[in-house]
Amino acid sequence: MPEAMAGAKMPSGGMKNKGRGAYVDRDKPAQIRFSNISAGKAVAECIRTSLGPKGMDKMMVELSKAQDIEAGDGTTSVVVIAGALLDACAKLLQKGIHPTTISESFQKAVDKGVEVLTGMSQPVLLSDRETLLNSATTSLCSKVVSQYSSLLAPMSVDAVMRVIDPATATGVDLHDIHIVKKLGGTIDDCELVDGLVLTQKVVNSSVSRVEKAKIALIQFCLSPPKTDMDNQIVVSDYAQMDRVLREERAYILNLVKQIKKAGCNVLLIQKSILRDALSDLALHFLNKMKIMVVKEIEREDIEFICKTIGTKPIAHIDQFLPEMMGTAELAEEVSLDGSGKLVKITGCTSPGKTVCIVVRGSNKLVIEEAERSIHDALCVIRCLVKKRALIAGGGAPEIELALRLAEYSRTLPGMEAYCVRAYADALEVVPSTLAENAGLNPISTVTELRNRHAQGEKTAGINVRKGGISNILEELVVQPLLVSVSALTLATETVRSILKIDDVVNTR
Repeated sequence: MPEAMAGAKMPSGGMKNKGRGAYVDRDKPAQIRFSNISAGKAVAECIRTSLGPKGMDKMMVELSKAQDIEAGDGTTSVVVIAGALLDACAKLLQKGIHPTTISESFQKAVDKGVEVLTGMSQPVLLSDRETLLNSATTSLCSKVVSQYSSLLAPMSVDAVMRVIDPATATGVDLHDIHIVKKLGGTIDDCELVDGLVLTQKVVNSSVSRVEKAKIALIQFCLSPPKTDMDNQIVVSDYAQMDRVLREERAYILNLVKQIKKAGCNVLLIQKSILRDALSDLALHFLNKMKIMVVKEIEREDIEFICKTIGTKPIAHIDQFLPEMMGTAELAEEVSLDGSGKLVKITGCTSPGKTVCIVVRGSNKLVIEEAERSIHDALCVIRCLVKKRALIAGGGAPEIELALRLAEYSRTLPGMEAYCVRAYADALEVVPSTLAENAGLNPISTVTELRNRHAQGEKTAGINVRKGGISNILEELVVQPLLVSVSALTLATETVRSILKIDDVVNTR
């Protein structure tokens, strides 16, 4: 019989769907899960070597981007934890445990983990400057510019404190802290400016300092107008040419006179894509009237500039009125020891809650790294504003979680207990990796750390400076609670998502 023969020839890994006659591979979902887990583990393995102050530089992936958006720090830890959890999943799947059981058990484990982390945290007051400095310094320890943490940490704390009201703030808008990069000098030359800093040069160098500045930001062009369509003007004699030039001169002089009449002495001009935003003739008139001019202001900087100096953008000369301008004590062009110039506007009369950080460095790589480090330090302080609690660093939270989750697993029935125990063991990857990257013996270090935590020393962690285990709070190695909670929840969510994938559709 043909049907019987077809059934006999069918391989053991498949079966025949009688409804449609489709061949279904039973092994495929398992293979897909294992290939996804292998990919995740490979990425985590690449990143493991960059965890901690002694680690190498970082490589970012989607998971770390999510951590960066939520907490701004802990981007390496989240990928390392996810990799360890994927490894645990692979072993559990090989033992025949169903993916849904693993996924649900991991959710229980992370809920309990957040509870444990919250329990071991310490509340923080934003008025406690020393604690905020310790948090920012811990964040900077694993960066290339860590030796400058004594300069960058206070700068980051002061920047955040100036743009919020500590009594009522529940978050920080980092767009209010403008980081200005300027090549030249060293990181020691970085500074925090309470006002506005522009990298554009003053166009008319004869007016480089203005006291009692009245600042206007214009979005129209100080140059001859153009028609809406392309055309050509043919001038047949000198009289006509003179008339064109006189009209042009009168038009521009009228614009400049209106600007001067409003009392403006510092003029910021937005970059134009239509035509020259500032003609040579307009610059000549502005120079004569002692008005400082800065052109090529980028469109995306307009909002920050207006908020900082209390001005409003002016789209047409008819709107050029005194109430549209901002006032400041001083606007000046500052020379940076032969490495270019900056325009600083300080002492604003009605300032918004904004600050500028000027980042200096000898080359582009150093400046980029310094900017990233300052961003991470700012994010750490932002985390403390969002959730005002701190926990110890140095692998202490992870080893405490591993112990408490192992205890919790004993209260659960059946397969759940097995999965939660595997989750707990996976978390030991963070202290193990920290020890390994610090040149310590990971097995003996983690064993001793586990022993100290079992005796109730919740703040015992790996001291990479002294090469041993100590009370990490006394060493001032601390991190915001939000960083650890976010890393744990995001890593678990990612692993649970990967467990749900059992097929792949190839697309072009």
